[in-house]
Amino acid sequence: MGFTRFVEIGRVALINYGPDEGKLCTIIDVVDHNKALIDGPEELTGVKRQMIPFKRLALTDFKVKILRNARQGTLKKAFAEADVLAKWGATAWARKRAAKAKRASLGDLDRFKLMIARKQKARAVNTALAKLKKSA
Repeated sequence: MGFTRFVEIGRVALINYGPDEGKLCTIIDVVDHNKALIDGPEELTGVKRQMIPFKRLALTDFKVKILRNARQGTLKKAFAEADVLAKWGATAWARKRAAKAKRASLGDLDRFKLMIARKQKARAVNTALAKLKKSA
């Protein structure tokens, strides 16, 4: 089985380092073997047009149909047409990132409540399993 995510014009990527970390962007042009020109579009993702190294990008399975060095409006239209944000939100990758961010934002009391809820759930599961083993 070969690779399916290639660096190409129109490939949607996730920025994994820097001030725009966690935001989606689209590869507009490949500058050289280390860098790409990316754009959000800014109205939809909050990422401005900039050059970024490939090691700061994580390629996704999504691709939009654009030409090299596409303008902001063209990119925005193609991004909306491909419905990338909704598709991204439905992936396990996005859900995992959202859960991690939510867990990081919890306060002391919320973490305590979560611990208690996990203990209660584990106790309920263990008692149910014990009853099943006893009856079998």
